Amino acid sequence: MIPIVLRSTTTSPFGRKVRVAAQALGLGDRIIRRDADTRNAADDLRCQNPLGKMPCLLIAEEAFYDSGVILELFDLLAGGARLLPCVSQPLERARALTRARLADGIADAALLMVYEDRFREATQRSAVWLDHQRGKIERALAAFEQSPPRTDRADIVNIGLACALGYLDWRRPVEWRDAHPRLVSWFDQFSTAIPAFQQTESESA
Repeated sequence: MIPIVLRSTTTSPFGRKVRVAAQALGLGDRIIRRDADTRNAADDLRCQNPLGKMPCLLIAEEAFYDSGVILELFDLLAGGARLLPCVSQPLERARALTRARLADGIADAALLMVYEDRFREATQRSAVWLDHQRGKIERALAAFEQSPPRTDRADIVNIGLACALGYLDWRRPVEWRDAHPRLVSWFDQFSTAIPAFQQTESESA
C-alpha cells in the first residue's frame, strides 16, 4: 500500500480539517501523522512545501497542499461527491468552495491574531492589525449565523467551520458565542452528530 503521511500538529485547525475528513471518509487508518514545526528551518516541511506551511500531505513522497486541496483529493479518493458537489454541478460546487473558504478565513484570521500576541513583543503589537483580523472573523461569523450549514453530514463547509470554531474556543482571540446563538446550536449538533470531530480533538485544546 502506498504510504500516506500528514505533516501537521494536532492543534492546527487546518490539520484538524484534514484529519476529520479522513476519518469521516474512512481513510483515517491509511494516514500516518508526523509533526511539523513551521518555525524550524531544519524541518523538512520546507522542502515538502516551499511555503513551509502545514498541513502537507505526502503520497509516496509527492507533496499536496493546502488543506482545501487535500480535502478535494480525499473526496475523489473516496469516490467523489462526499465532501462537495461533483464537477457536473459547477455552481453548487463553487458555492460550497466559496463557503469553505469563508470558514477557512475565520481560522486564518484567528491564527494571525494569536501569532501577533505570541511572536511580537507587547510594544510591537498593532491594535489596528488585530482589529482588522477581528473584523474578518466577526463578518464571517455573522454570515454563518444568518445561514448555518447542515449538521447531519461532514462536508467541506461544515468541517472547516467546526474546526475554525473549535480553534476560537481554544485560543479565544475573540469571544463569539454570546453573539451567535444559532452557530452555538449548530456547533453543538455537529459535534454530537459527527464522531470524527470529537475523535480529532487535541489533548492540548
